[in-house]
Amino acid sequence: MILIGRSKWVPPRRWKLWSLPRPALSYVLGVEAVAVVITALAVASTVSGARTGVRPTEWVAFAVLAVASVLHLESARGIERRREMAANTSPYTNLKSLWVFAGLLLLPLSLVVALVVVSYGYSWLRVYGRTIAHRKVFSASTFILASGAAAAVLRAGGLLNEPRVPTGPWTLLVVVAAATTWWLVNFALVIGAILLSSPDATARSALGDLSDQLVVVAGLGLGVAVAGLQASYPWVVPILMVTVLALHRDLLLPQFQRAAGTDVKTGLATPAYWANAVPTELARAETMRSTVGLLMLDLDRFKEINDTYGHPAGDQALRAVGESVRAEVRQGDLVARVGGDELAVLLPGATETEVLEVAERIRDRLSTLSVSVDTSTDTTAVISGVPASFGAAVYPEVAATMDQLVLAADNALLTAKRDGRNRIVAARPNPPAVTDHTDQPVGD
Repeated sequence: MILIGRSKWVPPRRWKLWSLPRPALSYVLGVEAVAVVITALAVASTVSGARTGVRPTEWVAFAVLAVASVLHLESARGIERRREMAANTSPYTNLKSLWVFAGLLLLPLSLVVALVVVSYGYSWLRVYGRTIAHRKVFSASTFILASGAAAAVLRAGGLLNEPRVPTGPWTLLVVVAAATTWWLVNFALVIGAILLSSPDATARSALGDLSDQLVVVAGLGLGVAVAGLQASYPWVVPILMVTVLALHRDLLLPQFQRAAGTDVKTGLATPAYWANAVPTELARAETMRSTVGLLMLDLDRFKEINDTYGHPAGDQALRAVGESVRAEVRQGDLVARVGGDELAVLLPGATETEVLEVAERIRDRLSTLSVSVDTSTDTTAVISGVPASFGAAVYPEVAATMDQLVLAADNALLTAKRDGRNRIVAARPNPPAVTDHTDQPVGD
């Protein structure tokens, strides 16, 4: 298990970054290189440009936004950890955009970059964990590129000097255009990294949920409000900060709901969430006269991975397994971790043929899965193949209730284990009871 916030330093040469596919690695390094160039140009413009330096009021605004960003991150530290771990092949969204876009309207670009560094540096140390530093470097780079593009829109619209808050219809339009540009650039950069890093990810899954992007839009809008108050009524900003912190849970409600039902190690659904989902799907299937498929899979000899490489390596392998399973199921299917190394897949509307097809795809993928893990001896090892056994059952063909469905799938899984592992067994309907009439008396 990764101890986020207390994990040991991982030297850059051992970052997971270097295990990315070559196109993804080139893309990530290219984005980071452009961010470095933008930073250098912004610093040069501040030091030797027409404005020659940072004004005292801008230093004050920077300090306010930096403190607010840190307090915001600290207050949401627990949920941000869970959401980061749950993120898979879709963008990981947060409200850092609030403070960064406010800074974009109040500060020179060099201080905006510094604000991004403060925010992500604090996140690296306190929120997400030091073992994923390379991901935070890329995320900070996308923020810098997005801020540079938005700053160009502001300048093109005539807002050359800070503060650049809207004071009329035209300036409002320019600020909205800058916010839209910021969002599009950041979103596009992240989507590109996801698609290149996960060749099996679909465009639909990479785009994520609309509710996640609404969080970013809300953050940008609040950023405009914070900038306006800081420029005109700075003593009102602390009140707005308290309001933002209080509204944080409501703005992230959909993500809170998902995080509450998310297993931290794998990003899959928790047993409790899954147990609530199954009867709901069975009731829906009964109403619509449909079916519900269930797959139970248990990793074969997974204990050997823990014993050989250590439990942290086992956790890394288990997360890779969860990602592989999610990549092979249909949209709308639910994958959960229901035991130590036991997973369950709920497939609403699936027939037995469809359930077995999904199981076969997962089995093939896991059999050839290659996972790079950190061992207990501070070395890196590659685990080749994490086979699993499968039990399949379909409602209402083999069961009429949740307990019967789970029992049928479990029994099929046990049969797969007994028959040699790394195989799929489908539960069969119980034969109807046959009444023996041989001993009954013959009537008159």
